[in-house]
Amino acid sequence: MSVSVNMKQLLEAGVHYGHQTRRWNPKMSQYIFGDRNGIHIIDLQKTVKMFQKACDFLEGVTAKGGHVLFVGTKRLARDLVKEEASRSSSYYINYRWLGGTLTNFQTIRQSIHRLRKIERMEQDGTINKFTKKEALGLRREQEKLEQNIGGIKDMPGVPAAIFVVDAHKETIAIKEAKRLGIPVVAITDTNADPSLIDYPIPGNDDSIKALQLFVGTAAEACLAGRAQAKDLPEKDGKAKVSSGTFRDDKGNKVNVEKK
Repeated sequence: MSVSVNMKQLLEAGVHYGHQTRRWNPKMSQYIFGDRNGIHIIDLQKTVKMFQKACDFLEGVTAKGGHVLFVGTKRLARDLVKEEASRSSSYYINYRWLGGTLTNFQTIRQSIHRLRKIERMEQDGTINKFTKKEALGLRREQEKLEQNIGGIKDMPGVPAAIFVVDAHKETIAIKEAKRLGIPVVAITDTNADPSLIDYPIPGNDDSIKALQLFVGTAAEACLAGRAQAKDLPEKDGKAKVSSGTFRDDKGNKVNVEKK
């Protein structure tokens, strides 16, 4: 346990403030202390323990050479997710989750190859051989691809774990991870369903201070584990996914081969 969290940090960051009582998910009841002025108050005694458990897990993942994918597409979290994931040598998706990012990673890889191709065209000047209209179209395509998959373009395969900023918003990402047996760590505000999460962290996901604490500490845990792994043989960081046929969110069959 290299990274620790305490009650004072959580209080100062406003982690205990949940949503309006009418917007709650009853499955979060065990993590709610009470309510004040129509706002649910999260039980920080439970949060501090569960946050610590989540950080210990993330540290363990990277200590074994695994990679963590940070997911936070809400506007409030975008810059923070990119910054902290990059700082901890992790991967991230901070703009839009494309369906099949995990369950159909081979298709996503094709988009990554396309992005790489356009990048090479920029670097070697090939793009200047096109007409202005064609070059503009390529640059716009590059910008869109970078926005959507730039944070995973170096990811060798599906991650060993995902860290989700807003469990209520990122349900598609969570379901894809669960389908492949990839552990999920997620901030669960009072409107979320914690039953879908392997390591739920009850807390406010609408405050920048709270998010800075959560995401920053998660990144520190990844860094702590990576420091332990520096003398280990390099690994690809993929999750151990059993071979078989799964179904994506549209019911399509997805074949997964164990590597």
